[in-house]
Amino acid sequence: MATVDIKTTENQKAGSIELPPAVFEVKVKPDLFHAEVRRQLALRHRGTHSTKNRTAVSGGGAKPWRQKGTGRARQGTNRAAQWAGGGAVFGPVPRSYAHALPKKVRRAALRGALSLRQQEGAITVVDEFAMEEFKTKRVTEVLDALGLSGQSVLIVVAEADHHLEMSSRNIHRVATLRAAGLNVYDVLRHSKLLLTKAAVEALDLRLSEDRRRAAKAESA
Repeated sequence: MATVDIKTTENQKAGSIELPPAVFEVKVKPDLFHAEVRRQLALRHRGTHSTKNRTAVSGGGAKPWRQKGTGRARQGTNRAAQWAGGGAVFGPVPRSYAHALPKKVRRAALRGALSLRQQEGAITVVDEFAMEEFKTKRVTEVLDALGLSGQSVLIVVAEADHHLEMSSRNIHRVATLRAAGLNVYDVLRHSKLLLTKAAVEALDLRLSEDRRRAAKAESA
């Protein structure tokens, strides 16, 4: 079981915490990362591309010329694809690119991503990171004190903190997510993770299969 120091926002030691092995010490499987990131990016694909087929383009309902006797090939409408301004054949139409992935696979991928960051020593835990006002400068000062300034950092909190979320949004390569919304794509695209102590507990409740089964049994 990995033990890391808990720090204050001024980079003073405030104790230590054991990271749950069921969440932060699992086998890393890159194929799960690929499957989950592909699913997430597919959800972002708007799929609004559209073309007009021969029923949608403007143009004649009349036959361009008589069937026989002109020496030209028969034509039924000038809306056909071979005509200039005619409809497209098998062109793209609006559709959803979303595809399903089992929830167990998605959770396993997220555990693997967190374990990868733990193996890299890229996880920092703070006792709390609360903001009472919108102040980007304060977030910058904390990151600088923790030695994370200028790096790609994902801040993970347990509950919504609108001030922190908005304040960190203006900093290049820094983002804030709640534990309930933590995902593989954002973990992998940030090289450092800054977790609050409460966020570690929230992730354990969300991703540990033993705790999930225990909670399910209690509610049954």
